[in-house]
Amino acid sequence: MITVPEATKKIVERSRYLSEAISKNLINHSSLARYIQPEIETMLIKKVSKGSIVMALKRLEASLKPKYSKGSIFKSPPEMMVRSGMFLTTIKRTKETEEIVGKIFLNRVKGTFSSVTIGATEFQIVGNLVLFEKLEKNLNKNLFVSTNQNISQITIYLPDLASKTPGIYYFFLKSLAWEGINILGSASTTAEFTLFFEDHDINRAFEVLSSLFTKKVI
Repeated sequence: MITVPEATKKIVERSRYLSEAISKNLINHSSLARYIQPEIETMLIKKVSKGSIVMALKRLEASLKPKYSKGSIFKSPPEMMVRSGMFLTTIKRTKETEEIVGKIFLNRVKGTFSSVTIGATEFQIVGNLVLFEKLEKNLNKNLFVSTNQNISQITIYLPDLASKTPGIYYFFLKSLAWEGINILGSASTTAEFTLFFEDHDINRAFEVLSSLFTKKVI
């Protein structure tokens, strides 16, 4: 039968936000125990004391420490570049679209392409609006799944250790999610992490990402 510590751990670990807050000692154990007590009692099919839940939370806290420190990866704030006046489109992947996208890519003007993601059934392309005109001229309308022509992007230039650091992308994504900022897509290489947003979200997104490096390193 499941125990109080096991039930407590299951509830806490299903929420990354809650796990992180507990690991940083930002949540009152007694208040949280009172809040999750009804769910734990449902899971155990019996009454459980608040004190036993508090003890489980205290033991759990020590095991929830993050596996890496922002300060050990980012010795200084990373360079971030914002680019606007772009589109994001998803098109069906067929032999026709593979050939056309390939030709356009090979003959592209520098700076028109930002990202091409090749899926099993679709392409997702982000680029300069001039490029979208070429796609429209060369592809049938029924091949376009969706298109947004009001796109901006933020590219974060990552340090060398980034590719070997667990949670490096989560570090950025969690803050954007917490602020309710929608991410339309992403692309990454060893040295770059690019996020795509609708134009009306770009200023807030940049402010949130920049603020991650204006506070005391944790």
